[in-house]
Amino acid sequence: MKVLAFAASNSTKSINKQLASYAASLVPDAEVELLDINDYEMPIFSQDREEQLGQPEQAKQFYAKLGAADAIIISFAEHNGSYTAAYKNLFDWTSRIDMGVYQNKPMLLLATSPGPGGAASVLAAANGSAKFFAADVRASLSIPSFFDNFDMEKQALTDPALKQQLLEAVAKLT
Repeated sequence: MKVLAFAASNSTKSINKQLASYAASLVPDAEVELLDINDYEMPIFSQDREEQLGQPEQAKQFYAKLGAADAIIISFAEHNGSYTAAYKNLFDWTSRIDMGVYQNKPMLLLATSPGPGGAASVLAAANGSAKFFAADVRASLSIPSFFDNFDMEKQALTDPALKQQLLEAVAKLT
């Protein structure tokens, strides 16, 4: 099974990237590709830019990566209760190639933040809109208070209940 995992964040120190990577490592016998959305940076989307530029190569490449995967894990960072600008822009460009951005792939949606909210607002938004973009969301999970529940050295969840929830969520991908 080929699993594509990434954080919907362009931070080089993204805790969501750590969470996505950790979750992907829990998929049995998976070939994991950890994507960095910084590799897909494009101008801010607008219809005017689309008319000028067409569909940027980075959006085509991102769409192809999603299509080549057997399953997708995304961990969403939350900026002011919503998607990061970097992810939203990548998503907007890619959706112009095909509204079925996620190509009916089995997906695990995650989110985390340093605070007790665990980026639950952006996760709710992602879950709510997923069906419009051909996402087969099998499970979703918010991890609150990341630094209290994740061992940075071991790169693993430390809270047994959260770890069990994540294991059950990951199992739904297969």
